[in-house]
Amino acid sequence: MTASIIDGKAIAERLRALVADESAKLVATTGHQPGLAVILVGEDPASQVYVRNKHKQTVEAGMASFEHKLPASTSEADLLRLIDDLNRRDDVDGILVQLPLPGHIDAEKVLRAIDPNKDVDGFHPVNVGRLSIGEPCLVPCTPQGSIILAKSVRADLSGLEAVVIGRSNIVGKPVAQLLLRENCTVTVAHSRTRDLAAVVRRADLVIAAVGRPEMIRRDWIKPGAIVIDVGINRVDAGGSKTRLVGDVAYAECAEVAGAITPVPGGVGPMTIACLLKNTLEAARRRRGQPA
Repeated sequence: MTASIIDGKAIAERLRALVADESAKLVATTGHQPGLAVILVGEDPASQVYVRNKHKQTVEAGMASFEHKLPASTSEADLLRLIDDLNRRDDVDGILVQLPLPGHIDAEKVLRAIDPNKDVDGFHPVNVGRLSIGEPCLVPCTPQGSIILAKSVRADLSGLEAVVIGRSNIVGKPVAQLLLRENCTVTVAHSRTRDLAAVVRRADLVIAAVGRPEMIRRDWIKPGAIVIDVGINRVDAGGSKTRLVGDVAYAECAEVAGAITPVPGGVGPMTIACLLKNTLEAARRRRGQPA
């Protein structure tokens, strides 16, 4: 069999269009335009590209975009003062600090300084706790996007056996919590898991977020399974060229899976779309509107 390709670009485009429509409705009913503030410290090239894309898509969604580009020499104290100012501003609904930060800044301290109700990355301990006990919260973007992609194949995930490969705070743990909300039976596998291939082979739904290029092979995948590949790895393509691959050996796994995300073009586009969705949700809640 040949897997159907889950088109993350198309699904993200539809989500951004929906967010734009709902943002316009919020402006019409409350007079408030949702606002997203993004902070970039330093000149990391990949981060600069990502921030530019965020700005472009934020404006296209009818939201206000506030960019703060700071030199790498910025002190931790100055960064925390900026976050405190953004926490207080009424025109800012969401705050995102682009990672990684320079080594002299404590990233954990910075993320904890963000108002949890403006934490559109969903990394603040308050949002982590709310997610774990099933309360309304701002959910990390990549895990949220992964679930949306899985549900584009099967709207009701209830009862599926899901295996998450990777236990990071950014993807593995939150996506496991989201799968529990969907009534899946969830296994979180990792580097210490015994016979990892056998564990993955049980899964109706595989979410790979381990950060190892093409680690998941064809014989790991249950025929007909949904495979969501979160990994983005740059590997040698010969000479001085490189190419992007996921954590899943795409070509061979596509021969047995029921549906699979490509890399690039799968989970990646969903991350910014879900960031905009979170900003809209934060704006609604701050205006007493249903999220």
